[in-house]
Amino acid sequence: MDRLRQRADFIAVANGARMSRPAFVLQGRARDDDGPIRVGFTVTKKIGTATERNRIRRRLREVVKRVDGVAMRPHNDYVLVGRRAALDRGFSVMIDDFHVALERIGRGRQSRTE
Repeated sequence: MDRLRQRADFIAVANGARMSRPAFVLQGRARDDDGPIRVGFTVTKKIGTATERNRIRRRLREVVKRVDGVAMRPHNDYVLVGRRAALDRGFSVMIDDFHVALERIGRGRQSRTE
């Protein structure tokens, strides 16, 4: 699993499917290449101070690390946009939210292609 770092990649994913949860918004997009799964993290300045934004980003990174790679589809890009609720939300609840969001994004993509 790789990290998204280029602004163009973040913008491309923003045009894909999206699923909103209390602690984050998950955006996903299928790519046409055979590359690995790529994940990006972002938290806007509206959320709070730099310390709070960094803490949210760290929590989101840990959620992705703890979720098995099988739940994410190969050849896809994902972006997690952090929300303020990520500071107080229980970690196990955030992991469950991430699983639900991945499932719904994948299900929505399947119904469009069939």
